Amino acid sequence: MTGTLFGVRRVAPTSVAITDKIYIKNHRQLSSQLETNIPKGAFKGATLDMLFQGDGLEKLDDATRDRVLDFTQDFLDCDCDNNPYCGCPERKFIQYLLELRAQGLGPDAIVDVMTDDYMVYAYPGDVLSFLDNGVRTLEAAEGLARVEGADEKYEQIRQAKRELER
Repeated sequence: MTGTLFGVRRVAPTSVAITDKIYIKNHRQLSSQLETNIPKGAFKGATLDMLFQGDGLEKLDDATRDRVLDFTQDFLDCDCDNNPYCGCPERKFIQYLLELRAQGLGPDAIVDVMTDDYMVYAYPGDVLSFLDNGVRTLEAAEGLARVEGADEKYEQIRQAKRELER
């Protein structure tokens, strides 16, 4: 992904996205109930296909089906032609993580909440790295805004950084 920020070209980092490190809780049990092999990664292509198409979800126990449907509604619901490969599910999930952080939750608590909400998990260290990378990105954007004299944008970025650092 490339783009510009304050007229400066930016290139997406080469590190692995946090959504590549989100895994399905009780993966083997879920695969067994669905009678098919699905990847452990929640945002892998075959997993998104299965969720988007809804194939076999009636085979899941009620509690599991409810969480899977919640995940599908909250992250896969968009009007893009390429859904679920449009990037919206990943962006929505990242927004969800940032909202949990804004509520004051730390990495361990974020993992607990995502597991309770959607039966997915990540390692707390991966969540911490994601949050730390977010702070570093905001620091860079803050510096660019200051250099460009974009005082209002600078204050917005500074506030966002403070909220993420809490």
